[in-house]
Amino acid sequence: MSSGPGAASAPAPDANDSPHTLDTRKPRKSSMFSSLQVRNYRLFFLGQVVSNTGTWMQRIAQDWLVLSLTGSATAVGITTALQFLPMLLLGLYGGVLVDRLPKRPTLLVTQTSMAATGIALAVLTLTGHVEVWHVYLAALAVGLATVVDNPARQSFVTEMVGPDQLQNAVSLNSANFQSARLVGPAVAGLMITGVGTGWAFLANGLSFLAPITGLLLMRARELHVVQRAPRAKGQLREGLRYVAGRPELIWTITLAGFVSTFGFNFPVYLSAFADDVFRAGAGSYSLFNTLMAVGSLAGALLAARRGTARMRVLIVGAVAFGTMEMVAAFVPSLWLFALLMAPIGMFGMTVNVTANSSIQMSTDPAMRGRVMALYMMVFMGGAPLGAPIAGWITDEYGVRAGLAVGGAITAAAAVTIALLLARVGGLRLSVGWNGGHPRIRFVARADEERREDQLAAVA
Repeated sequence: MSSGPGAASAPAPDANDSPHTLDTRKPRKSSMFSSLQVRNYRLFFLGQVVSNTGTWMQRIAQDWLVLSLTGSATAVGITTALQFLPMLLLGLYGGVLVDRLPKRPTLLVTQTSMAATGIALAVLTLTGHVEVWHVYLAALAVGLATVVDNPARQSFVTEMVGPDQLQNAVSLNSANFQSARLVGPAVAGLMITGVGTGWAFLANGLSFLAPITGLLLMRARELHVVQRAPRAKGQLREGLRYVAGRPELIWTITLAGFVSTFGFNFPVYLSAFADDVFRAGAGSYSLFNTLMAVGSLAGALLAARRGTARMRVLIVGAVAFGTMEMVAAFVPSLWLFALLMAPIGMFGMTVNVTANSSIQMSTDPAMRGRVMALYMMVFMGGAPLGAPIAGWITDEYGVRAGLAVGGAITAAAAVTIALLLARVGGLRLSVGWNGGHPRIRFVARADEERREDQLAAVA
């Protein structure tokens, strides 16, 4: 990996040699934390450790404050919708802006704006002047900043570490987020009960000083230079055409959409299992989420150890994720169900990390912002679309049926996409034995036919 002055990002691989090819080459191994050797990424990562923890603190404090002010679960839902709706409606336009703008200055603006929002909400809360519409406005402001911040952060990773370390860095980002998911809510709970929600908002606002400082300390000469897209008409349509013309992108995004829409409806499923199936209350619901977060963290760290992102890993991860959900849907014991949350979280994170890194590696740098914005829209927007479907199945047929159907659709989508890609890529399924163990893989039809011809010639 080149990291010297003026180092350029490698061009996007050809479709025939993309990380999405269902080949059998041995993947490169890397150290679990190898991308942290890059100074710029190390600064970014450490800043995100602090900021992500603050973000999770604000999520908990925000919901608690709205519930305290209104006593309405609907008001909490409105707050959540206001924070995520901008990404669904404006995400593609955010991607267009990110492709035009330099990433580091853009992130300085978005991170500063989110810090200001947290501090403003803290001041209103601590002075006793906060009203629910203030929280709505703050949630909307954060959502609007995320429209640009999210694709900018995703695509900036490549500029920091280059293509060779991309999967490792993306995996560590996910591990970072999952670690904060474990720590942030616990710290927020202590602060809310000890000193009040206002201090949790203040802690989140101040937490942005860490990533802002990291961005300011980065060495610009060590970034991998990416040519920015010039301002022009039709760039949004250009991005959509770019994805539509590349099967390795469109099928990966499609699979991520199926997994998110039908497989990631855990707020619907886990609460129903805790209350309706096992009659165990809020403690078991917290246990389910904690074990899933632990599994997700393990999945992210395992992905960091893999050196490459391949479609084979994505397909196997999605099939395993869906299968584990189907198994969990019918287990009779609370503790067995709880233990299954860890592998479900691990395989779900495998899908997330592999899809994210392989899409970035297969995308031209000038298009990366738009492509990542589309991916994030599909992945983040899937759960809100799938939640009503999951809720209806759960209400009509029970939560076990809901979880089983979601897992079945996820696994079926993964198998279908694998077969389609194999057909397009001229591959066939090969089943055999290697060292006494079964071996299932996809091989090129041309190579298989050549081997058969050689054997026939010898005979």
